[in-house]
Amino acid sequence: MTIKKRITGILSIIFLFFLPCFLTWCSANPSPDPANFYNFLSPAKEQSKTGNAIVKQLQHGHYVRLALNDNLSTKMFDRYLSDLDPARSYFLASDIREFEAYRYQLDDALKAGDLDIAFKIYNRFEQRVTDRLVFLISRIEQGLQGLKFDIDESLVTDRKNAPWPDSVAALDELWRKRLKSNVLNLKLSDKSLEEITGILEKRYRSQLKRTMQVNSEDAFQTYINSFTETHDPHTQYFSPRATENFNIHMSLSLEGIGAILQQENEYTKVVRLVAAGPADKAKQLKPGDRIVGVGQGHDGEIVDVVGWRLDDVVQLIRGPKQTTVRLEVIPEDADDEHQTKTIKIVRDTVRLEEQSARKKVMELSRKDHTFKIGIIDIPTFYLDFKALQQGDPDFKSTTRDVKRLLQELSETGVDGIIIDLRDNSGGSLQEVHTLTGLFIRQGPVVQVRNANGTVNILLDQDPEILYSGPLAVVVNRLSASASEIFAGAIQDYGRGIIIGGPTFGKGTVQTLIPLNRGQLKTTMAKFYRITGESTQRKGVVPDIFYPDLYDKDEIGESALPQALPWDKIGPAPYRACAELTQVVAKLRELHRSRIKQDPDYIYILKMIEHRERLRKKTQISLKEAFRRKETESTKQWRLDLENKRRIAKHLEPLAKFSDLEAEKEKKPDDQSPEDDPLLIESGQVLIDFMSLFTGNDLPAAQNR
Repeated sequence: MTIKKRITGILSIIFLFFLPCFLTWCSANPSPDPANFYNFLSPAKEQSKTGNAIVKQLQHGHYVRLALNDNLSTKMFDRYLSDLDPARSYFLASDIREFEAYRYQLDDALKAGDLDIAFKIYNRFEQRVTDRLVFLISRIEQGLQGLKFDIDESLVTDRKNAPWPDSVAALDELWRKRLKSNVLNLKLSDKSLEEITGILEKRYRSQLKRTMQVNSEDAFQTYINSFTETHDPHTQYFSPRATENFNIHMSLSLEGIGAILQQENEYTKVVRLVAAGPADKAKQLKPGDRIVGVGQGHDGEIVDVVGWRLDDVVQLIRGPKQTTVRLEVIPEDADDEHQTKTIKIVRDTVRLEEQSARKKVMELSRKDHTFKIGIIDIPTFYLDFKALQQGDPDFKSTTRDVKRLLQELSETGVDGIIIDLRDNSGGSLQEVHTLTGLFIRQGPVVQVRNANGTVNILLDQDPEILYSGPLAVVVNRLSASASEIFAGAIQDYGRGIIIGGPTFGKGTVQTLIPLNRGQLKTTMAKFYRITGESTQRKGVVPDIFYPDLYDKDEIGESALPQALPWDKIGPAPYRACAELTQVVAKLRELHRSRIKQDPDYIYILKMIEHRERLRKKTQISLKEAFRRKETESTKQWRLDLENKRRIAKHLEPLAKFSDLEAEKEKKPDDQSPEDDPLLIESGQVLIDFMSLFTGNDLPAAQNR
């Protein structure tokens, strides 16, 4: 052991001995001096072994074989700094200049199992974070009365490409404005100065305490994932604690709210909701929402979680089933960070039967005829593997349930079928394979290309078609993976019309590899449609486009850094059911002419334009009068837009903005299809399709 490592070890022991005393002292004293209390971390031998194992696994088992060289080192270097300080608000320019000496050394360090550079950068980061928190606490202790909200001043909010601050004074100025912005957000939420002081002091002291509790495993996981993420965004190392959390999510064995979360700067962001989970059924939490507070029960204190580690937030949200958790969130469509709302969710387990496919019937009139459209909603592609392995003849599966629903709908005399795959994030590959077979006669469903270049074709070998009538598949930005395989196959065979928005674009396959400590999730294959086109990044582009409010620049594979590219392989031999190119062109014309005056369609387009304007804003005003006027103006605009929609649909207009918010909360658990604009339009497209070919055969298709 080197003298340097011995000294570091002794300092770590001294730090751990005095840490409880420091934390107690910190809470009792207004302005802690961090100079003697930095948590200097050192790598463990086991982490070097784990790092070596990950390097070998990625070099030999990842779908993309990247050479561990200077080119990868520089990508990893930039990624590490971005992962630590994405808004360039902690490191100084002098830190970055110092670190530049390591830009081309990370590859050699990884090969040698040397983590010293990684920990040096991480320790500097923790030092800078502590400095900033102490600065904020000191400013609050001096009093917030000195902050002036009547002067023209603004804060840059998009700093991912901003220059690194060139001095401590520049950092102080940036964080002064950040503090002022946080105070203003709370003022706009009608908090008193006394309340604001208490909220922010508690927030920053909590963050300081958590910063001092960071350990070497946190540093190692952050660093090694900067390496794995140079391969693709789904390749990830899970530490022992993260492995436990991941396994809990995969098995759904611990009660919670059924939401997939991720860290985004200082916020905890909702990525997606688990189908039929508590949050999904509550109809209030949405992908893109940011969680800023968590409370227990109906009246427990809302704990401010801004700046918390993701696993700590998850731990707070979890709890026994049938208990209530309250979340304070900044909604995805909020115009400002002060516009939060508090929602209640009753924790529960996600039961397979609640994720089951279900059917509805929608009636639409066209001239003097009423059409009955059957709708099958598939929340996920599920299969009860355990029951199947045990020989249970009644095991649950998507294909079995949809088969039964199709038969029931056929018996009621429906004119066409809509398969609703919106928000379906995927699931069992086996199930999407067999489900597709219910609608095609025989042939390939999907191609899977492995890391070694071999291509496996999944074939439907059953010549029986369970349903051969008019078919539409509805998708949106959250339709991913298995959903894209099904929609792509239906489109390629010309078996049905795809309606909605472009899908997520996840065309990769991952596997879990156990390590000596934790586990590695790595990408080892890629999906391709039977035409040879990948679903990666591009997803499935609908035949009939109907916009939704999900931001494609924030949600979707193409929004993820280092996502693998779209590409093509050779097509699989197949015979299409029909050639629909000209049919689709006619359907688009009819669709466009119909929706020009559709109130719901106009409303969505206006909301998308509004969201785009917000997204382009790179700074916010710190002048209170301006912000209040801006907020009221936006509220009035949204109320006017909603009332235009309501009047056009012969509904009673709303009197004030709070009525609009209350109306959004009143959405029923089991919404009628007639209240869903996209389902209505999908039904109209099916009627167009049937009208075009009444008494005529569909255009014949050639072998492909």
